[in-house]
Amino acid sequence: MRIQARRFANKGYGDAGASWKKRSLKGFKARSGSAQEDIDFSNLTMRQRARMLYMAAPMATSAIKANRTNVVGPGLILSAKVDREVLGMTPEQAEQWQRTTEKEFALWADNRTACDAIGLNDFYELQQLALMSWLVSGDVFCLFKGGARSQSNPYDLCLHLIEADRVATPTTWKATGLSLTEGKNTKTGNYIHDGVEVDSSGRVVAYHIRSTYPFELTLKEADWTRIEATGKETGMPNILQIFDAERPDQYRGVSYLAQVIEPLLQVRRYTEAEITAAMIESCFAGFITTEARPDEMPMNETGEVEPDEPSDPNEFSYGAGEFNTLKPGEGITFVDPKRPSSGFPAFTRSIAELIGAALEIPADILLKAFNASYSASRGALLEAWKGFRMRRQWFAKDFCKPVYETWLCEAVAIGRIQAPGFFADPRIRKAYSGSEWTGPSQGQLDPIKEITAEALAVQHGFSTHEQSTARLNGGSWQNNIEKLKQEQQQMKELTGGEGTA
Repeated sequence: MRIQARRFANKGYGDAGASWKKRSLKGFKARSGSAQEDIDFSNLTMRQRARMLYMAAPMATSAIKANRTNVVGPGLILSAKVDREVLGMTPEQAEQWQRTTEKEFALWADNRTACDAIGLNDFYELQQLALMSWLVSGDVFCLFKGGARSQSNPYDLCLHLIEADRVATPTTWKATGLSLTEGKNTKTGNYIHDGVEVDSSGRVVAYHIRSTYPFELTLKEADWTRIEATGKETGMPNILQIFDAERPDQYRGVSYLAQVIEPLLQVRRYTEAEITAAMIESCFAGFITTEARPDEMPMNETGEVEPDEPSDPNEFSYGAGEFNTLKPGEGITFVDPKRPSSGFPAFTRSIAELIGAALEIPADILLKAFNASYSASRGALLEAWKGFRMRRQWFAKDFCKPVYETWLCEAVAIGRIQAPGFFADPRIRKAYSGSEWTGPSQGQLDPIKEITAEALAVQHGFSTHEQSTARLNGGSWQNNIEKLKQEQQQMKELTGGEGTA
């Protein structure tokens, strides 16, 4: 039996990645628990580190802003898409309803005092803010509020973005033991996972929002507000959680930078060390030995930093062409740092490639350095856009579409939009509520080649004019042809001819 057990242990993965006998794997003692143990317990630390890297590490800043610029850019634009078959509309009727609804939505979305609860951002700027907060912090929450109606705004709906730190388990309900994030609602009996309350089946039923940040310096006393996930009567969401789940039973998001925090920090330290060494080597400074009295101000001493703070006699200014004093018998030894290192660019590029692979952003995009051939640069751009498009679809589904559907409900309810049967049948409401969200286009490395390819795709039915226009420049083909029609008419009137296409 002992021999059989040993043979069994060495079979399959037991003799590969799960082996405890191979020298290379003996010290690899991986431990994993539930999604709450592996994620929620570490989220506070990851958020703080990810934010610091975003603020202080250029490569991290580039990763977040590259997503911001390419996923939403100046903001995703609404294209209303009704289901004509369900609603029994003609193409002309559907087009007219869609254009009317888009213009009405812009009345609310363009007004920052209408759509933003704090009155600082319009809907498109809120998209940028929500996306960046989602990527850096792991998730972001959007609370639907009312009270925004005014003479210039007929809508009551407004949005309040809540940062990840403020959704937390109330301290009075936290469980004892090792968990600092889990708790139990003593009124409902539901468990709370880092501010997210779930029922006995694991379904999210409410969120607990803290009035202050965990480390905020304030005299305000922290209290919590419980927000139900959906309205009991309407079934509409009261609050949105924008995040990307990576494990089943996961209730909180993970920072986009989580897997590359360590290499980003090391690259930042390495870069700072190289810059410091290069600065020291570039300075040609001298030191003077003197018999100066101890109560006299020596040459180049840094002096008082603050009126009440005396200068440090051992602190001197060191810069190009400067001279400093030393006491008798003291000397200084210069170390030749041999910086900047000739291998610095290649090493940094290699690390950028590893970081970019984890973030789905090729090093060319991450470093904004297109030094390779056209084919290589285009390949990098296409690969990056796979991730950008995926995140755009996620973001539109989690944020833009629910906001639009909530706005449309109010617009129909107050009579600003005509939609017969909207509240009578969920199928009809869904048919009216369809939408697509257009964002910035991929960009072109060789416009002639790429426009020719799109023209051929349209010619052979692989694409539509509308789809190709959106891919090439993010525009609207319908708006383009209407504008072209006007321009041709104007040219005809000016030239007295047939105009030009």
